[in-house]
Amino acid sequence: MIWLTWRQFRGSAVLTAAVVAVGAAVLALTGPGLADRYARGVAACVTDGTCDRFFDRFFDEYQLLFVLVGFALLALPAFLGLFWGAPLITRELETGTHLLVWSQGVSRVRWLAVKLGLIGLVAVVMACVAGLVVTWWSRPLDGSAVPELAQMTPVVFGARGVVPMGYAAFAFVLGVTVGMLVRRTLPAMVLTLVVFAAVQVAMPTLVRPHFTAPVTTAHELGIVNVGGLHVRQGGGEVRIAVQAAVPGEGGAWVLSSTLLDPSGRTVAADGQDAPVAVSGTSGPCSPQGSRAGLDPCWTELNRLGYRQQAVYHPIARFWPFQWIETGIYAVLTLGLTWLSFWLIRRRLS
Repeated sequence: MIWLTWRQFRGSAVLTAAVVAVGAAVLALTGPGLADRYARGVAACVTDGTCDRFFDRFFDEYQLLFVLVGFALLALPAFLGLFWGAPLITRELETGTHLLVWSQGVSRVRWLAVKLGLIGLVAVVMACVAGLVVTWWSRPLDGSAVPELAQMTPVVFGARGVVPMGYAAFAFVLGVTVGMLVRRTLPAMVLTLVVFAAVQVAMPTLVRPHFTAPVTTAHELGIVNVGGLHVRQGGGEVRIAVQAAVPGEGGAWVLSSTLLDPSGRTVAADGQDAPVAVSGTSGPCSPQGSRAGLDPCWTELNRLGYRQQAVYHPIARFWPFQWIETGIYAVLTLGLTWLSFWLIRRRLS
């Protein structure tokens, strides 16, 4: 039974494994050079105090590749669910070959167990290896990424560490279970993609933020957390906007970032600007004053009592969150596995 399953599956397995192996080889060959360039750049910028500019230049140079690699890893579990999981049972149900196997003394439970165990194991190992290789390769870029692409943010978190392994297991078994319910390959593939995408959206928006209580802190304003300063012509009104970044917490996942006035009242949310009680016609925040740099303006705003309030999960929670989320997907996978065995015993014929 194992040999038969492998013969039916080996074409897809070899092709997918070859693509993943080529990608991993490219990352393995380019990773040391990328890390070395990052280390030398950091060592140089620490000496002359230009690390902010170095990080911007370094990340901008590799940003396209960074996004493509992350997208490919995010798409891998969906691919396994669509093209490995969904057709696995429905293809045999449509052709009737499952009846031939069952008539040869192979029980339904053993037939399904071999298929799920063999192919599911290959899918999980492939996703795990890909996730760890990408995590290793992208470490220098994660260290210099803009706040929107920090390591803990949803768009990057799912393409790092061990969670791709959980995604792959869930997507594969989801495809198998949906196929057993629908019994048609194409509808099963479409429905698998819809359900998997819905779960992938719900996890970072509704579940992951509550793994542990987020940290809430207030910070002085500065170049790290202020996204813009505008002086309205004519009236001289000064408006500032805080961004989703926390001083001293690089790589954090910022859930909210708001501007507080001197009384502690929220006057603007992340990305929105609000007027502040400082002169835009004279003083450190005026166009004339800002020619010497914005540091005196930040100092004046902080003296007046303006602050950023940030609610975030620090980068130190990256690996605990990885294991928690992988465990959740493991539970979902086990539940779908139980359902698939129940279906094959009670409903399929």
